[in-house]
Amino acid sequence: MLGSPVPRTSSTVSFDRSLGLAVLRTPRSVYAVRIGADGSPRHLHWGPALDAAELKALPDAVSPAASSFEADAAPDELAPQTGARFGPAGLQVRFADGTRGAQWRFAGHHVEGGELRLRLTDRHYPLTAELCYRVHPDSDVIERWTELTHTGTEDSGPITVDRLDSASWTAPPLPDYRLSHLIGGWNSEFQLHRDRLPVAETVLTSRRGVTSHHASPWLALDDGTAGEGDGEVWSTALAWSGSWRITVHRDPVGRTIWTGGFGHEGVGWTLGPGETLRTPVFAGLYTDGGFGAASRAWHTYLRAHVLPSPDRDRPVLYNSWEATGFGVDHPGQLHLARLAARLGAELFVVDDGWFGTRTSDRASLGDWTPRPSAFPDGLWPLADEVHRLGMDFGLWVEPEMVNRDSDLYRAHPDWVVHTPTREATELRNQLMLNFARPEVEAWALETLDRLVRDHAVDWLKWDANRVVTEAGRPGHPDPDRLWIDHTRAVYRVMDRLRADHPGLRIEACAGGGGRVDLGILARTDQAWTSDNTDPVDRIGIQHGFSQLCPAQTMAAWVTDSPNVTTGRVTPLRFRFHVAMAGALGLGGDLTRWSEEDLDEATALVARYKEIRPLVQHGRQHRLSGRGGVTGVHYASEDGAEHAVLVWRPTSRFGHPPTALVLPDLDPTARYLDLDAGTPHSGAVLVRRGIELALPAGDYASSLIRLRRTA
Repeated sequence: MLGSPVPRTSSTVSFDRSLGLAVLRTPRSVYAVRIGADGSPRHLHWGPALDAAELKALPDAVSPAASSFEADAAPDELAPQTGARFGPAGLQVRFADGTRGAQWRFAGHHVEGGELRLRLTDRHYPLTAELCYRVHPDSDVIERWTELTHTGTEDSGPITVDRLDSASWTAPPLPDYRLSHLIGGWNSEFQLHRDRLPVAETVLTSRRGVTSHHASPWLALDDGTAGEGDGEVWSTALAWSGSWRITVHRDPVGRTIWTGGFGHEGVGWTLGPGETLRTPVFAGLYTDGGFGAASRAWHTYLRAHVLPSPDRDRPVLYNSWEATGFGVDHPGQLHLARLAARLGAELFVVDDGWFGTRTSDRASLGDWTPRPSAFPDGLWPLADEVHRLGMDFGLWVEPEMVNRDSDLYRAHPDWVVHTPTREATELRNQLMLNFARPEVEAWALETLDRLVRDHAVDWLKWDANRVVTEAGRPGHPDPDRLWIDHTRAVYRVMDRLRADHPGLRIEACAGGGGRVDLGILARTDQAWTSDNTDPVDRIGIQHGFSQLCPAQTMAAWVTDSPNVTTGRVTPLRFRFHVAMAGALGLGGDLTRWSEEDLDEATALVARYKEIRPLVQHGRQHRLSGRGGVTGVHYASEDGAEHAVLVWRPTSRFGHPPTALVLPDLDPTARYLDLDAGTPHSGAVLVRRGIELALPAGDYASSLIRLRRTA
């Protein structure tokens, strides 16, 4: 990460057999594990760099046991439910004879490049676990996952896995602990909360079969004093797009541990002889540069090791939903496409309503062929004209869902997620297809492949507008595997589509931000952040989103005023300046915009394209000042170019906006305001800030572009 101190070392992995000591070094941190006397890997250190002598001197326990009611061993890297362990167990298993829990024997290690594997075998039963770690030379993020294998024969019987977390993480002893996490709901996703961590178990979870609008599998811990620019922060993120659970345990004797992985109440997985269950990655990082440095480290990691095509600019898109709703037809879409092209859009996306007999949300999900009454000659004429206008062509799809009123459901009613003796709950008048069934996965891949190929589709907006209920898999010996198998199948379909259509881009959507995580972002280009496009609400939503995800993954639209969600009336300039903080999109009814609005929008789209390299590929700093002002600052890799977006939703008499400090600048350099022509001293901008020339009144905003001149 540029703009930070020079790393002390590149990432390395080592294992000292004589000490049973594993050490993972990242550019700015060290993670250490020691094999305990009982054969279990125990956490030793995660934080600032320590040398070999300092690591060897670390005690194996936080403090001696006060009584026989407490354990005196260091925390487990993944706790089983045996021994004197009374916190949340990351591994819960049942053997064929009814015995619960594992007791480990350390069976060796393997180091290859930046990957470490610690191999454990049960002392009595045919069960092996590998705790896996991986580091990258350009990142402080540590990736962790677990692989559990039944090593017995048919005579051994099955092993039931009730819980298999990816990893447990341990914070060092601190004077106090504060938990940062994201909460919300539909239309109010990614609300950042920072709360003092209670001495208790705090559970963050989704039981919905998707990542959830209500919680995010990301968290950060600090001692309560960290800020945007300073302080130690420990942060983790789970790469999983189905149900998940993270339990943070602050115990009364000074330990804070969190364990997390896929599944919610239980994994419910039966492991047969020779079978292996691998968890998703649970990644973590340490920084001493505050929450801002943690976010920038995550952004750098996602670009280098998660996103499928991080170097490609995200296009300025136009989406027709708010203009037409279900009233989609060829003439209307063609008119909108021509207006979108005039504004400078680079991608035109036809949203819901183009297929089957779809004129409302009650019919045709599953019937992915053009609606004859709306597109009598199919989609080719529209796609051709969109391409002729210089834009890519995109379609909205919801392949995991089906309406009862559809040809697909009438042909395959057994394909839906259901329990035969329970009435299936409909949400948004739809049911969920069971991608855990191989024939459903094959149908989805074949259907989407044909849709992309036959209609010259460049972009799919993949939506999912309901969660899992009445989860069942009739006739399957292990029905609870549905929760994991469905998500894995969605991943496979997306991966195969991208492999077979290298130019295809996919936007993740789940009724807005209901499925945003490292797992889905590993196979999509961006995520639809929220169905709420109100710019004032979006400032908070985008602030929370940026804690983990870079701006290039954050779809942000300019829509109509009054806003369809809140009824708020805001200037076009303000709406643009908020949306320009991410992957800019247009979503209003352009046929109702005045000529003045269309001209202003054209100029603002052009301005966005000028700063797009900074927004989508640069370093991001969140800014806040007095007078109700917030903003975001983007800097180029070499620090020469800067873009600052500033917002003031409300004004108060006698509270003018103060100068806004820009911490990413070089205090020894000189800068030029490219629009005002004003020269600036870097020292002044870093220490006192830049004076803001905001319009009077509410919903004021500004874009400032700076260039280093000396």
